[in-house]
Amino acid sequence: MLVGVPTEIKTHEYRIALTPAGARELVQAGHQVLVQQGAGAGSGFTDQEYVAAGAHLKPTARTIFDAADMIVKVKEPLDEECAMLRPGQVLFTYLHLAASAKQTALLMQSGSVAIAYETITDSAGGLPLLAPMSEIAGKLSIQAGAAFLEKARGGSGVLLGGIAGVPPGRVVIIGAGVSGSNAARVAFGMGAEVTVLDRSISKLRGIDEAYDGRIKTLVATPTGIEGAVLHSDIVVGAVLVPGAPAPRVLSRQILPKMRPGSVVVDISIDQGGCFETSRPTTHADPVYVEDGIIHYCVTNMPGAVARSSTIALTNATLPFVLAIADKGWRQALLSDLNLLAGLNVCDGKLTHPGVAHGLSRSTDFVSPELMLAS
Repeated sequence: MLVGVPTEIKTHEYRIALTPAGARELVQAGHQVLVQQGAGAGSGFTDQEYVAAGAHLKPTARTIFDAADMIVKVKEPLDEECAMLRPGQVLFTYLHLAASAKQTALLMQSGSVAIAYETITDSAGGLPLLAPMSEIAGKLSIQAGAAFLEKARGGSGVLLGGIAGVPPGRVVIIGAGVSGSNAARVAFGMGAEVTVLDRSISKLRGIDEAYDGRIKTLVATPTGIEGAVLHSDIVVGAVLVPGAPAPRVLSRQILPKMRPGSVVVDISIDQGGCFETSRPTTHADPVYVEDGIIHYCVTNMPGAVARSSTIALTNATLPFVLAIADKGWRQALLSDLNLLAGLNVCDGKLTHPGVAHGLSRSTDFVSPELMLAS
């Protein structure tokens, strides 16, 4: 199979979908790899490294889209990238379609086979391709929150770890999954007072046991969330429903009751955001203020640590890329139900129930099993 890796064009997105080591594995398996010139620079990988791995360099994204059987990316395709896709061509990337009706429509119009990293599952029901980026985003959320608490950046002037005679900052994390648990780890390590909320008692029990009760845990009821948030310095939103829009867990009415200069970090922004006042931001312009509260809602947080993220992402995605390249997309999906769960759009139809429901397009939904059978 001919696998194409274009340069990411989302604002301040420095990652690339495949490391030189990953390209080498594909080439050794008998496939061709096309990489756009300079695509790896933001992650610290040179064109020469890709050539040494056996990949071929191409000057533009158009030449890659025109030639490749499968396009492997990091972030969702922008309008001009959707326009370059063709019927039957495989797109393998993060999609987050429930947050964008326009992107969904463009992918459906393209006739491509769009497989989303974030809805691929594993035998335990986890999300193995989302997990490494969620881990990074969770850790970065505390770094970002602590930075914007600084007075010079508009924050309340609280030192998250406190000092002798001064209490530490208070961090509230809504969601105890991969992102939330990693956010808790960093916040706790910085010396903050940490509270984690989730609806899953088993997840909360895991947090409680891991930190020997030194992190507070609460069930994520509306009353519990509001009570915790009102006394916080940083609130991290880390909730997820695979394929579907993120549920809103923090209402606009709570903001005026919070301490001015507090920071909310919405890791769920890729899926539409879990705070009512969230809207997407970029690394170039990461925050805005509403009701005196700083909002950090960057949609590609792991892009800030591009080299680490690229290596972690390739580690997770490469087995699936190889499976699709070796078997062809149809046989690869038929032979792996976990990979099949990643199929979001195929031949103009929506094939993930969460996306179809979230966008109110149930009439466009066809089950992936039925789509492949036809």
